[in-house]
Amino acid sequence: MDKENLSVWTSIPFWRRSAAWVTGFAVMLLIWLSFDTLGQISMGSDEDLKNGITKRVPGPTVINYEIDYKMSEKRGGEVPVIGKKELFFGKEWSEQEAADLLHLGKLTSQAKNCMNCHTLLGNGGYYAPDLTKAWLDPAWREGGPLQGMTGKNTKEEAMAEFLMHPSQYPTHARMMPDLGITAEEAKGLVAFLKHMSSIDTNGFPRNFSKTVEQFTAGGTNAR
Repeated sequence: MDKENLSVWTSIPFWRRSAAWVTGFAVMLLIWLSFDTLGQISMGSDEDLKNGITKRVPGPTVINYEIDYKMSEKRGGEVPVIGKKELFFGKEWSEQEAADLLHLGKLTSQAKNCMNCHTLLGNGGYYAPDLTKAWLDPAWREGGPLQGMTGKNTKEEAMAEFLMHPSQYPTHARMMPDLGITAEEAKGLVAFLKHMSSIDTNGFPRNFSKTVEQFTAGGTNAR
């Protein structure tokens, strides 16, 4: 009796070899993507900022620089733009000082359960405004209504004042409760928010507030 000719598509060894090759390729791709992601999300350093090297997550001393958010035709979305140096709470912070201040801000945001109401990087509650790019809201700039109502001379001082005494400055239909935030905690939170605004989030969140151009043209989207 002649040996029956079987199609390769019904060959069990063929499918076993195929499964092994596909699994091996998937594992290698996963490893490569993991290392690539780690490189993308690794925080930069003070030297990177001084040398104009752009990192998706800049180093802590980015709080010593102006930060803007502009449309990139190449990327097809908004991207953070780090500009010239500026004082933050009246001083330039060393790398260690900036790192400690950001750490305090992060711990404070967790201790005060900010994400119960607010969203950060897509995580959290949707009861209150998204804070991922809150530092960039034009309403906090010089001449803006949120800075004006606090009577402070800088954006960071105005934001810190609001965080310490939110009930005195109604900025939203859903008023923020007084969480007993101290002056030092408020400073850390503002630093944390400024650093957050410098992270390249691929355009997220879109239209988080009006642009400076829209703001100066009339009206505001106070957060």
